[in-house]
Amino acid sequence: MSEPTAHRVTRGSALRNGSRNGTDAEHAPVVRCVDVSRVYNRGGSSSRFGLFGSRRRHTVTALDDVSLRIESGEFVGLAGPSGSGKSTLLHLLCGLDAPTFGRVELLGQNTRNLSDGERAALRLDHVGIVFQRFYLLPTLSARANVALPLVERGVPRSERRRRATSRLEAVGLGDRASHRPSELSGGEQQRVAVARALIGDPDLLIADEPTGELDTATGHRVVDLLAGLATDRAVVVASHDEAVLERTDRVIRLHDGRIVDE
Repeated sequence: MSEPTAHRVTRGSALRNGSRNGTDAEHAPVVRCVDVSRVYNRGGSSSRFGLFGSRRRHTVTALDDVSLRIESGEFVGLAGPSGSGKSTLLHLLCGLDAPTFGRVELLGQNTRNLSDGERAALRLDHVGIVFQRFYLLPTLSARANVALPLVERGVPRSERRRRATSRLEAVGLGDRASHRPSELSGGEQQRVAVARALIGDPDLLIADEPTGELDTATGHRVVDLLAGLATDRAVVVASHDEAVLERTDRVIRLHDGRIVDE
């Protein structure tokens, strides 16, 4: 069966409007998982009983029958020990991967039916990702780092500069726009990363351990910023820090690939 062509979801659609005020209570959530499992095939050690030293393969179930929904306007925490499936779930939520079984709907689109390129296009237009280690290019200014996603979209340079400056001002770094990452503190670098994730005005913002590299006070300021961003989009924060999770509207806890509390 041929794969359907991805379609773009417009900003004015019901996917974003009315999620909190009840004017469109029946609209699709920003992201929904229905009976989702992700299974990986892994190579095993050579078997002396196998023909020609063939390698046995085994499967690893990283997520097992997970169902959830996240609405626009929600600030959601994702918790669990190492190996619980947090990273796998984050990858599925933002379209970096597709489930083995079940359905992940991102803005109403079943990501399992999309090609890698179609998922990338959906992610570029509608998802922002904040990584723990910032991943800023050291030779570029803060403004140029923030503008990078717009380069892939083909946005003209003057417009990229204007929008990147606006986003830096929104996170309190308007006066640091021309500075390179090495000239910024850890907290400032993380705020640059947040501004970069916001440059496309995403419907879903995902932050993976965003305070892991920061001191406590700076981490609190970054969480304050993320909480404030959840007014007109969904924000999901994966963290081991209970102080961070306490700031969220609700916490989804994973263990051995299953949701154990929500």
